[in-house]
Amino acid sequence: MRSIKNLWGILLCAILLCACSDKSHTDGFSLESAEPVGHMELMYATQFSVDHYERGISLVTVTDGEKYLLVPENEAVEEIPDNITLIRTPADNIYLAASSAMDMFFGIGANGNVRATATLERDWALPEVKEAMANEDILYAGKYSAPDYELILSEGCNVAIESTMIYHKPEVKEQLERLGIPVLIERSSYETHPLGRLEWVKLYGLLTGREDEAERLFSEQSELLNSITQSGSTGKTTAFFYISSNGYAVVRKPGDYVSRMIELGGGEYIFSPEELNVDENAQSTINMQFEVFYSDAAKADVLIYNSTIDGGMETLSQLLEKNTLLGNFNAVKTGDVWCTDKNMFQQTTGAAEVIRELNLIFSGEAEDEMEYFYRLK
Repeated sequence: MRSIKNLWGILLCAILLCACSDKSHTDGFSLESAEPVGHMELMYATQFSVDHYERGISLVTVTDGEKYLLVPENEAVEEIPDNITLIRTPADNIYLAASSAMDMFFGIGANGNVRATATLERDWALPEVKEAMANEDILYAGKYSAPDYELILSEGCNVAIESTMIYHKPEVKEQLERLGIPVLIERSSYETHPLGRLEWVKLYGLLTGREDEAERLFSEQSELLNSITQSGSTGKTTAFFYISSNGYAVVRKPGDYVSRMIELGGGEYIFSPEELNVDENAQSTINMQFEVFYSDAAKADVLIYNSTIDGGMETLSQLLEKNTLLGNFNAVKTGDVWCTDKNMFQQTTGAAEVIRELNLIFSGEAEDEMEYFYRLK
């Protein structure tokens, strides 16, 4: 009889212990009373930060003031402040309007988490994205400025990822939120370091439950970049540009991520911020009168033509059709003129590979046809 009473006592204690241990998970998470248990380590990115809390909960803070609380689906949350957006994780039906982020989702194997995009199939340079859209694994849901709300809802999209272009269409953001779809506005394009843009992959890994894959991808690119930069500058001056339909030379801003790629690859971007009177607006390019462009770029050792925007070309003759004065440029005379391939801007995960190819160009070791650049003949 005593043994039976002892057994019931043990069972009662076990039940009470379980109840106590489960209490923390039945109580809703309160951000006001919680303290971070860790932080996401970032090497280059400056546009966001992440604080980690218990129960797999994280607070993402973006430099534009937006905050996002990432909470696992089965975790209860007490009321959060109005200025914080709640996003349930893992996000598995994403409407991805920020096209520059797509390659990162594919890079960490989270492409299955993306259900819809704001970019047409024909406008993708990435073959795996085109294939996914052809197979209807990823659907076109209208432009970012005029999304197909009915499609987005019917496909069960549980988060929308937008670029800062959405600030020009605030009514779209408001409508998505009214429909119960949280909107995350990413600012990777504001990162000035090429690997700062790529480091946003860590946030997308956190969002989709693929943190390890994201860390692995970023580490591989970081190690490759370190091996490239050890060789230092080649001293080769470079202009990165295209000629617009009205005759302007459109150049990248000094200090943006493209000019940083050139510098990391061992080149010297020929334009300085002081010379171009660079301001703080969000534009990544500057229109220059051709005569002003000529005064500096004519003596550059290397020309890189941004055919991604202007359309492809194959020969120097086609380049000279843009402006015959280009024939006087030093790089045209020496045959050191290169074009970008279409995937350079969409393949964000290849940042270090782009820098490696630039390094080969500046060191005179490049092949005429590479993945991201090719030589005009």
